[in-house]
Amino acid sequence: MEEQVILVDQEDQQIGTMEKMEAHRLGLLHRAFSLFIFNSKGELLLQQRALNKYHSPGLWTNTCCSHPRPGEKTLAAAHRRLNEEMGMECGLEYGFHFTYKASFGNALTEHEYDHVFFGLSDTLPLPNALEVVSFKYVNLEALKKDLQHHPDNYSAWLNICFNKMVEFKDKVYGFMDN
Repeated sequence: MEEQVILVDQEDQQIGTMEKMEAHRLGLLHRAFSLFIFNSKGELLLQQRALNKYHSPGLWTNTCCSHPRPGEKTLAAAHRRLNEEMGMECGLEYGFHFTYKASFGNALTEHEYDHVFFGLSDTLPLPNALEVVSFKYVNLEALKKDLQHHPDNYSAWLNICFNKMVEFKDKVYGFMDN
């Protein structure tokens, strides 16, 4: 069965559905989510995308990201994919959203209305090898410096939303050291 994404307008109102790869070929705006899971030391759990991913293979990115299925609530999809990709579960809190458009060298374009969720967990992930090559916990100051010096090592969406993510994290999880 072909995977479908939810097409949305600029206010995140559903306007249809489409096969995922077709939506990426056409660069149509669709609903997505990104998860940022921190441990009790305030370190962010990053994943390195599998080498067989249809775009951004081998790049480092946030803990988990994907698309809700038609009829699926975004929070439920976030929990589902955290388990499917990283083999873990934790409470998730909605943070913010952002819209971005990024073209890739393989004629695909991500154009996403991205819902960002945050979580806290000291559980070590058990990543799905079909989705994730590796993972690591990083200090946000070290990540900020590496993003500035080596942005091509990271996903487009992590580069785009990093500062807003830190701002939200500091407001909500200010008790954790960076």
